[in-house]
Amino acid sequence: MLNRKYLEEWDKEYFWHPFTQMKVYREEENIIVERGEGVYVYDIYGNKYLDGVASLWCNVHGHNHPKLNQAVIEQVQKIAHFTTLGASNVPAIVFAKNLVEITPPKLTKVFYSEDGAEAMEIAIKIAYHYWHNKGEKQKNKFVTLSEAYHGDTIGSVSVGGINIFHEKYKPLLFDVYKMPSPYLEAVKKVGREKALEYDTTKLLIEEVEEFIFKNHQEIAAFVLEAGVQGAAGILPFPKGYLKEVRRICDEYNILMIVDEVATGFGRSGYMFASEKEGIEPDIMALGKGITGGYLPLAATLVTDDIFNAFLGEFREAKHFYHGHTYTGNPIACNVAIANLEVFEEEQTLKKLQPKIKLLEERLKEFWELKHVGDVRQYGFMAGVELVKDKEKMEPFPYGERTGFKVAKEMLKRGIWVRPLGDVMVIMPPLVISEDELNYFLDMLKESIKTLEET
Repeated sequence: MLNRKYLEEWDKEYFWHPFTQMKVYREEENIIVERGEGVYVYDIYGNKYLDGVASLWCNVHGHNHPKLNQAVIEQVQKIAHFTTLGASNVPAIVFAKNLVEITPPKLTKVFYSEDGAEAMEIAIKIAYHYWHNKGEKQKNKFVTLSEAYHGDTIGSVSVGGINIFHEKYKPLLFDVYKMPSPYLEAVKKVGREKALEYDTTKLLIEEVEEFIFKNHQEIAAFVLEAGVQGAAGILPFPKGYLKEVRRICDEYNILMIVDEVATGFGRSGYMFASEKEGIEPDIMALGKGITGGYLPLAATLVTDDIFNAFLGEFREAKHFYHGHTYTGNPIACNVAIANLEVFEEEQTLKKLQPKIKLLEERLKEFWELKHVGDVRQYGFMAGVELVKDKEKMEPFPYGERTGFKVAKEMLKRGIWVRPLGDVMVIMPPLVISEDELNYFLDMLKESIKTLEET
């Protein structure tokens, strides 16, 4: 067995962590996870922590699930990987069919990749390429939302909108049209209490439609998350917003790209948020929960119309020039198949509904806390925003790392969370029990209250 102290030293010496200020990381004690069981993970010292963010929003059925484990074992004993450039494999074929059967009906073709950012990069390239193949090369602009997050590749950053993540890379990005964040704009116009009402959507959508009317001839696609801006701090869209965007896209001949990376596979309370919102996108990106949080896999789904625009004689060079080494990896696809079977066998979505209601009820308690400025929920995902002054909605200074201070308090109480700045994210695996969820929320309240002591 490796010496634990060596692991801690090597971690800080050799491993550059994502979205992490390594100077700070090296100065602090951090957990090194060795194993997981259900909704818990265990570090190298045997300490147990509730996985409060579902391993970055991707774990669905808990860690070390026997059926998902078996899917890995069975496939690796057959073949671990073979290219899908001009060849195929059984799990990739079966899972593509499975996806088409459970996603919105107009989505009929599946293009695989390894993570959500890549799925969105593919969606953007497909939309751009589609109009070129149709002979409408002037349609080369994208409409996106402020505070959007679609991943960290250059294309997905270009259609993103969170300055703290994206500002440094502006010289590398392509220009897009940016509409306001629906939630933040709604709060500005009508206040937090009325921000999610349908009347708010009608108010916001007038500005969107006016802009689209003036520029639609050069717009290839409208790109947006499905029902909620996750990485912006769990900012839900006002009621009916997605439906109105769908109507506008139809009216002005624009593709609608919906990012379901965070919301897909049960997180919204439905298998997909598109179903919850009653819309069918032209292109949908999936990731995170697609394998139950086991292996890197993502998918971009498109309509027959889009797929057919890439068909032609070889000499026409219409085909989609994109692909990854591990596209359609058979182990990942086999686990993804098992993931859907577990959803059905364990009635995951049905059992989730009372937990969503419990979360909704318990979140009301957080409004009473001195340093909570806003509380937001979308299905089984929520954000509690911390502020220095509640009356003025004055934020804590960025450098104080207030969200991380609360996260450290949570760690003392046996819960691992990763805040989004000063928004405490509530995103456990879908299979968390009601008792475990109550403990999570109790400890989050306790941890936030420690800010009153400083």
